[in-house]
Amino acid sequence: MYERILVATDGSPLSDKAVANALSLAKLCGASLVALKVVPRYPRSYLEGGVTVDNAEIKRIEAQWAEQAQAMLDKVKAEGKAVGVTVKTSIAKSDLVAEAIMSAATKQRADLIVMASHGRKGLKRLLLGSETQHVLTHSQIPVLVLR
Repeated sequence: MYERILVATDGSPLSDKAVANALSLAKLCGASLVALKVVPRYPRSYLEGGVTVDNAEIKRIEAQWAEQAQAMLDKVKAEGKAVGVTVKTSIAKSDLVAEAIMSAATKQRADLIVMASHGRKGLKRLLLGSETQHVLTHSQIPVLVLR
């Protein structure tokens, strides 16, 4: 059925449920799992009057975000080992979360993407956007959405 499943995680409790379901599905199918965390780039201001941050400080902050992401992914890897699923971890640095997820799925040759959806509606969805909706409507790879 599936050979390689990509699960996108942000460390939230809802995302943790998606990871648990992806691990169960991977075990059931005998598939491997790719756990992905998308880390944003530090925002830089080029506008007059904008707060400027030293490049060294930006690098330190981005390194800290990457370290936190790796710790999160290591937890997923340990959970996979506990249930007998091979887990590969991947960190993508991008401000375009949905695009990074689809790109990683293609690069990793995943045949399924598993994601959580917060189920936002109305104004909240308009203001906060929906990365899951974007992946669901634009991915060439099947997407399993968990609420």
